[in-house]
Amino acid sequence: MSVEIKVPVLPESVSDATVATWHKKPGDSVAQDENLVDIETDKVVLEVVSPCDGVLGDIIKGDGETVLSEELIGSITEGSSAAPKDEALAKIEAVAEPSKPTKGDDAKAGPAVRRMLDANDIKSSDVSASGSKGQITRTDVENHLNGSTTSSSSKPSGARTVERVPMSRLRSRIAERLVSAQQTAAILTTFNEVNMQPVMSLRTKYKDMFEKKHGVKLGFMSFFTKAVTEALKEFPAVNASIDGNEIVYHGYCDIGIAVSSPRGLVVPVIRNADRMTMAEVEGQIVEYGQKAKNGQITVEDMTGGTFTISNGGVFGSLMSTPILNPPQSGILGMHKIEQRAVVENGEIVIRPMMYLALSYDHRIIDGSESVRFLVKVKELLEDPARLVLAV
Repeated sequence: MSVEIKVPVLPESVSDATVATWHKKPGDSVAQDENLVDIETDKVVLEVVSPCDGVLGDIIKGDGETVLSEELIGSITEGSSAAPKDEALAKIEAVAEPSKPTKGDDAKAGPAVRRMLDANDIKSSDVSASGSKGQITRTDVENHLNGSTTSSSSKPSGARTVERVPMSRLRSRIAERLVSAQQTAAILTTFNEVNMQPVMSLRTKYKDMFEKKHGVKLGFMSFFTKAVTEALKEFPAVNASIDGNEIVYHGYCDIGIAVSSPRGLVVPVIRNADRMTMAEVEGQIVEYGQKAKNGQITVEDMTGGTFTISNGGVFGSLMSTPILNPPQSGILGMHKIEQRAVVENGEIVIRPMMYLALSYDHRIIDGSESVRFLVKVKELLEDPARLVLAV
């Protein structure tokens, strides 16, 4: 019995998608609920799993092809785990008379990586794969090129190579939104710095007790999230957005947390962060981080959001001007903690300092309001007891 494989129902705002990677070849045995193919939209990557045990039949839509919601992309012969008779005969014939190997055997590579392999005359079997389920990534090919020695006849020494790789749908969508934000909003950025010693001391004192009781580690993000939600209550325009000729004020704080994933930047949302405990915030961040790493962030995870926090400090950034995440009107940029000389009570002392950057939409947020918002965040972090006392 033949079972159809179809594209999942795409989100309402998504018109089409791209077949990213087939993880099985025609004739391969598949198990029920095993991931067969990744479908990439401009927001998320959807996994299409096998509806039954069987053997993968025809692949109608290959890697890189555009597909629509619920479109047929392949089929499965249900109930058999062995290769079809015709394929078994073909394999026997192949052993008797081996076919000529093709350039850049691409069984484990996506379309973009295949082009890299072909352009550099490399076989996929010669490249060490680090991707999930044995997939070869672009980095794997680059590492192979950097670490391998080729003859002057195949690749001249000092050759100036040029590579063209199409943007993924997610990367293309990110680019579109960033450009749109700069073209439609009056973005300004204000800066301040915060002495992280109080937060670091509190974290050091209670981190073991916190983890033992709540099962999650106590990080810096929960402090910043709670400080931001308290400041947003005091300055509601920073938590608002523009819809046509109206300003929409939100009576809740849904905080987007910018997370780096293998496929690009994603911003999952912590909903009602103003009502959550620090342990609940940390647990949500850990969950989203794991989902981003595994490519499992959903459209629902990223829908909405009234304000965003981006932590470039984890990558070593000392200063930046973050770009708004439309239709939001504010985004807070965190940066790396660095020991610096500061003046306290007329004396020069060394403190762990962090620069903060607030980018905001000047159409609805006045400069004085943005500065006072950022000062409020600074004050709450430099005196964390105020987070508990709500003062």
